[in-house]
Amino acid sequence: MPVNLPLPQPQDLRPIAGLELAVVSAGIKKVGKRDLTLMRLAPGSVVGAVFTQNRFCAAPVQVCREHLSALSMSQQGVRALVINTGNANAGTGESGLAHAQATCTQVAQLLGFESEQVLPFSTGVIMEPLPFEKIQAALPQAVSALGQGSWLDAANGIMTTDTQPKAYSHELWVHGHKVSITGIAKGAGMIRPNMATMLGYLATDACIDQALMAELAQEIAQRSFNRITVDGDTSTNDSFVVMATHQAQHPVIKNWLEPQAKALFDALCMVATQLAQAIIRDAEGATKFITVRVEEGASEAECLQVAYAIAHSPLVKTAFFASDPNLGRILAAVGYAGIAQLEQSHIELYLDDVHVVTRGGRHPQYQEAQGQAVMAQSEIVVRVLLGRGAHAQSVWTCDLSHDYVSINADYRS
Repeated sequence: MPVNLPLPQPQDLRPIAGLELAVVSAGIKKVGKRDLTLMRLAPGSVVGAVFTQNRFCAAPVQVCREHLSALSMSQQGVRALVINTGNANAGTGESGLAHAQATCTQVAQLLGFESEQVLPFSTGVIMEPLPFEKIQAALPQAVSALGQGSWLDAANGIMTTDTQPKAYSHELWVHGHKVSITGIAKGAGMIRPNMATMLGYLATDACIDQALMAELAQEIAQRSFNRITVDGDTSTNDSFVVMATHQAQHPVIKNWLEPQAKALFDALCMVATQLAQAIIRDAEGATKFITVRVEEGASEAECLQVAYAIAHSPLVKTAFFASDPNLGRILAAVGYAGIAQLEQSHIELYLDDVHVVTRGGRHPQYQEAQGQAVMAQSEIVVRVLLGRGAHAQSVWTCDLSHDYVSINADYRS
């Protein structure tokens, strides 16, 4: 069961003017399961995206990068996204690239624009040939259904090992015009994105200059999806896309310095953070949601280095699953994080508000019963103070349970 993650409700997910959705069944993995999602963007929409840093990236990631590069040198923009689950189209060689490109070509022909204006995405089992003929057969139905699908349909349609859909909306006013933001994401395992999440889509009807979009996607990812880890694995298919349809009618935002523009930026980051945290709450086998916060670092990068050392440690994660305050495992992770000239005597450690370690050693007033009480909670904050500077960063992770092993052992069966 997800950790304190309510199911998204249809009435809470705002439609985005200028974006149509369709979710249909192609029978890629299971007959009757809706596993093919199509999005159509209105003319004038702008898009930014970031992708996995895994060098063995999937065919759709390669095609997306090629199409975005081609569009950057033309006056055209992205007009459609097509997403399939049940097959990652990764480790599939030249045939995988050909199938990803052919999918774009078919969508473009059906909708009446160029294939470079279509971005493809896949998620599922790696090294299995993409059943392109099933996608090919289902695409006309998807085109006919455009506008009939909801964000909740799409959130369900992109799931793999997720136990529930992940979706979130927010509204705000920008220069006197109401602006809507809605995002969906999928991911539960193989999560240490190093850019974004398994798959994430964030849409708004705001008016944002195209020149800002690539950096916007990167900045949002850095503040949200690049702060989560389930198991330390960076997937072959990670993709995060930000779309702005320019339907809200406010003046076009050309920088983020103006107060109302900054409010929009903060709102986009907030929605992405909600989605990123939902991935951790629904992580494979997770029973606990853990915030690892590192403070008093010499730099943000240093804080993240220590935070991820803790969050990736199987020994730390299994201790959390057992509700065992074996907190020397956290100190060991801090020590091997690779921070030069780290002084043990400067380290402070807290579990929630319980002061566990002071000046590098056990706090004289700490009692193990206090640690056990915190570790038994479903939500826990680990705070480490390095005593090296004024920087701080947080990472969100989960425990490592028997179910995680079972889910991944049985994934292909």
